[in-house]
Amino acid sequence: MKLNELRDNPGATKRRKRVGRGPGSGTGKMGGRGIKGQKSRSGVALNGYEGGQMPLYQRLPKRGFNKPNRKAFAVVNLGLIQKFIDEKKIDAKAEITEDALVESGLVRRKKDGIRVLAKGEFSTKATISVTGASKSAIAAVEKAGGALNVTTSSAAE
Repeated sequence: MKLNELRDNPGATKRRKRVGRGPGSGTGKMGGRGIKGQKSRSGVALNGYEGGQMPLYQRLPKRGFNKPNRKAFAVVNLGLIQKFIDEKKIDAKAEITEDALVESGLVRRKKDGIRVLAKGEFSTKATISVTGASKSAIAAVEKAGGALNVTTSSAAE
């Protein structure tokens, strides 16, 4: 194969439509915009406008309330912590802190804190201190002989 034989795959490229280039082109005179009206003019943005009819986004009901200062927690399951302990990415002998979870790569970032949930099996005797935890997660860690310390008051929800 030579350089002059290189071709794109059929249908890979498409020629642009040259508008307003005479009657023979098929898109001459008005350039496919029709006669008069708002859409035939330049500089018109009709996003969400339905010709005076109530737009769809206004017809649909708005429900609920989004709290602007809501705390976002990074969520970790006990099963994943156990897996990282088994793979020796987390040292179970030392206290497992939020910083240790981030360093191990289990959590990307702390956000407003890390919350531990009880999904998965947990069998290691370990001390974990995090911002939040579910009641079942605390019970599962204590059942394994460890302790789960929660640093904030709104912990067990």
